[in-house]
This record gives sequence, C-alpha cells and structure tokens, in this order.
Amino acid sequence: MIKPHRPTGSSGVRTTAILIAVISVLYLARAVLIPFAFAITLALILTPAVAWLQKIRLGRVPAVALVMVVTIASAGGIGLVIFNQLVGVANELPKYQQNIHNKLKAMRTPDKGPLGRAAASVKELGKELTNTQAPALRGSRPQPVQIVEEPANELEYVRDVIQPFLTPLGVFGIVLIFSVFLLIKQEDLRNRLFRLVGLNQLNVMTQALDDATRRVSRYLLMQLLVNACFGALCGIGLYLIGIPYAALWGCVAGILRIVPYVGAVVSILPPLLLSLAVFDNWTPPALVFLLFATLELVTGNLVEPWLYGIHTGVSALALLLSAVFWTALWGPEGLILSTPLTVCVVVLGRYVPQFSFLHVILGDEAVLVAEARFYQRLLAMDDHEARAVADLYLGENSLSQLYDLVIIPALTMAEQDRHKGGLDPTREQFLFLSIKEMLVEFSEKTLKSDAANAGAATDELPVERSLGTSPGRVLCLPASDEADEITAAMLAQLLEQAGYPAISFSLDPSMQETLGLIDPAANDIFCISALPPFAFARARTLSRQLQLRFPRTKMIVGVWGFTGDTERALQRFQPSHPDRLVTSLADAVKFVVAANPTVEESFVLSSLAPSPGS
Repeated sequence: MIKPHRPTGSSGVRTTAILIAVISVLYLARAVLIPFAFAITLALILTPAVAWLQKIRLGRVPAVALVMVVTIASAGGIGLVIFNQLVGVANELPKYQQNIHNKLKAMRTPDKGPLGRAAASVKELGKELTNTQAPALRGSRPQPVQIVEEPANELEYVRDVIQPFLTPLGVFGIVLIFSVFLLIKQEDLRNRLFRLVGLNQLNVMTQALDDATRRVSRYLLMQLLVNACFGALCGIGLYLIGIPYAALWGCVAGILRIVPYVGAVVSILPPLLLSLAVFDNWTPPALVFLLFATLELVTGNLVEPWLYGIHTGVSALALLLSAVFWTALWGPEGLILSTPLTVCVVVLGRYVPQFSFLHVILGDEAVLVAEARFYQRLLAMDDHEARAVADLYLGENSLSQLYDLVIIPALTMAEQDRHKGGLDPTREQFLFLSIKEMLVEFSEKTLKSDAANAGAATDELPVERSLGTSPGRVLCLPASDEADEITAAMLAQLLEQAGYPAISFSLDPSMQETLGLIDPAANDIFCISALPPFAFARARTLSRQLQLRFPRTKMIVGVWGFTGDTERALQRFQPSHPDRLVTSLADAVKFVVAANPTVEESFVLSSLAPSPGS
C-alpha cells in the first residue's frame, strides 16, 4: 500500500497556524487569562507552604485557608505601613518648602552668560511678536466662558475616591479566588490535564510539568532574593546618605522591582525628589542617583542574567525579547509575568517536537556542540576563535578527549564536505594548516601538566624500563589524505606524551617510498590512521601491503569516529585482518599499553583521563 505523499512544508505551516491561533486567543481572552496567570504564579509561590502544613497532619483545605489568610494579612500589613509612612512624608514636605523653592529657582535659566543672553533674546523676540499681533486682535478677542459646577456632596466625593481602585481590587479578588481553587484542586486539575493529553503521554507530561514547576519556582525564589537584597542595599545606602525614611524607600524599591526594567526606574523618583527637598546642596541627590544607577546596572546586567539564566533555562536575550512581546500582548501585567510565561514556552519547546524551535531560540543551552563550533569558525577562516573553542574544551577535558570528541569530528565534517565538493581549496588548506599549528600548541600546553600529574610515576619509569625490554615503536601511517595524516600525528603525539616512542609518517600516495624507509623491530607496532567517510578501502589496501611485507609485525587500524559494529568491520580486511580495529585515539593508546607491559600502565592512563578541572 502506497502512502500518500505529504508536502515537506505542511508541518511548518500547521505549526505557524497553531502559533497564530494561540497568540490570538491570548490577546482576545486577556481579561480572563491575565488574572489566571497571576493566580498560577501565586499558587506556585504558596504551594511549598501548603505542602509543609500538610506534612504536619493539617488537611488540604485548612492548610490552604491558613496560608491565604496569612498571605493577605501580611500583604495588607505591609501596605498599611507603607501607606502610613507615605502620609508622614507628605505631612513633612511643607517643612522643606524653602529648599524646594530655592532648587526650582536655581534650575531656571541664569540671567548672565551665553545661555542667559540667548534666553533673553528669545524672550524679547516673543514680546515683539506679541505686540505686533495684539492690535489686530484687540477689540475682537472673545471672552472666555467659565462653567461653574455645583459642589459635590459626600457620596460623590467617596465615589470619585474609590472608583480608581475598583478595577485593581476586582482583579485582585479574581486572582485570590483562582489561587484558592488551584491550591485546593491541584491534584484533580493535574489528573484532568493528563487525561486530556492522553494516557500514552503520561511520561512526557509528567516530565514537562515537573520541569516547568521547578524552573518557575526557582525563578520566583531568585527574584525574591534579588529584590530583597536590592531593597536592603538601597535602604542602607539612603540611610548613609541621610535621606529620611530610608527603610521605606528600600522596601518600595524592592517591591517595585517586581516589574522588570520599569520598576527600578520608578523606585528612584521618591528618594531623589525627597533629597532635592531636604538638602540645600546638590550632593545628596547626585549620590542617590549614583546609588540606584550602580545597583541597577550591576543587578540588571550581571546578577539577574546569570541567576535567571541558570535557574530558568532561558537566555538573557530571550528574557529581554519576551518582556517586549508580553508587554505588547498584555500590557504592564504581561511585563510582570513575562519571565514565568517564557519559561513555560521553553519547556513546551523542549518536550513537544513540533515546537522544538522555541527551545532552540529561547533556551540557554548551547545551540552548536563544540565540534560544530570549532569547524564553523575554521570555515569562517577565524582561527583565533576556533582556538578559543578548543582551549575552553581543553581546560575541562584531557588532550585525547579534545582530539577524539572535537577535532576528529570536525575533520570528519570537513571530509564529508570535501567529498561532496562543498569545501573550496582555500578553506580546506586554511583548515588543515590551522589544525596542524594547534597540535603543536596543545602539545606544549599539556606536557608540563601531564608531567606534574604523573608525579612519582615519572620517577619510577626509568627503573621499570631498565628491568625489562624497552617498548617498541609505534609507526603511525596515514591511509589516504591529509586528514588521515593529521590524525596520525595526533596519535603519535599522545603516545609520546605517554612515554612511548612513536613516528608519524607524511602522506605518501604510492607508499613505495615510505615502505622503503620502514625497518620495523620485533616489538614495533603499525597503526594505520583512516578517517571516515571513505576510510576502509584505502586502509584495507595499505594493511595488505604491510602484512605482505612485514607479516610478523603487530598492526592496528584506527577508523576514527566509526560508530558501526567493529567486529563486522574487521571482517572486511579478510583474508588476513589486523590485530585490532579501534575507533578512538584513547583505544589505540590502550592497545599499545596492553602490548607493551614494561611501561607503568597507570602513568599512561593518566594522560587519557580528564584534567583535574573537569
């Protein structure tokens, strides 16, 4: 039965249509979804307290009721204290009326100097224009009509005072109702969600919910800690400057920072204006501005991107873009909820394949692995950044791991592009030359650290060798091209650092000249270095040539990065096959260790282990 062909773009069109529909629903139903989103956030904050009360044998409903009462009472108490403090500040402002008057007078344009003369000229020009137009308008200028309203009674006054607070109080009430319902019916709602997505998706949905809950909870906790520290530092700094009610302004700053980007700017205005009113000079206002600017720059550009990126899995740029998106969609409420909502979107992209692009775009995980970044920078002919990628990897891993897991895969990608005709000769030459230069640098960097890590083993090494025969040489031969020559040089370098004599031969297409120079001893080992994708044919030919000429010499074939069945691959070298087929440089060194027991094995293996910083 022939299955109907589906267009390759149908999946992308369907995903785009779903995204457009979801965004439309989020915008049109924002009056209901915004309180519900706040309720989910509040429920996540209060869930640990409810769970703790349940552990001490309190029922679910009483635990939720107690937590909500304590939360509302605490919020109301803090709000009442702040309100009383603000009233006290307003009552004391008349004391500083003279300072305010002097500051306003000082900020006016001075009468002398270039600015004063320019301002006077503009004023005189305005007077002349007014005098020229006045005769034309005199006698025909209409008189303004004033409408005097009747004085409002007490009920109308109360209505005008309460009306601006009715909408926020209504939203706050809806949030509380939703939060109570979510806390009480948490298990039932979770089960209904599982039933809705299907029982065959239980594992994925469980992981997604746990991941989203953990990330959002960590973000809320980090935000609470950051804002509390920010408010405390602001309060301490304002107290040292001498600003009245310093603790009040610290609390206000910590609370307003809940609103990303905007809250910190608003929080500076009250203490800044108060400093202008209280003090005669300009030093305290300048110190207040520097205090808030320094704290916000450090917190917003260093602390928050580092903490939030680690605990939410969202990149710093994605946090900024999401703030703009949710603000445009939901207004100020969307700005407050932007990070938790973006965390949920990233989790959706991580566990739903159709939306994986969201996880790639917004997540903080590395988009390209180390070997891909290394190869891409060499393709861009940027050897400096390619070295930086390799140095960073080498700082946490051993040299053999760098070769096996970064440089050899990069060479494999280069070989694939070269055989497909996608790698031009200039870039190919630059790539191979850059890697050869790096091999020398990496060898020099690791020689001292390897000798230090070897410790006492290096001191005992000559004694061990003097008791037995010296190890044989390892003759590293490239199979077909320059990439094979580079990998052979890598193997020889690792063997030399491990204490084994190794010789890396240059590329010889006919192998006649190289075979004429080789005179292997009884305990020498041949190692044929071959790199996929076209590795077996030339390696098999070279293996037969060596076996016919030197039948008693041990031989291994390294097909670097090969992921298939090595036993079946070894059968392709019939009628006579090499002693071992290895797929990594580390395995090749281990084979040499096993074939030469005179060298202390622990010292050799130490060169293959990760560095202490890993």
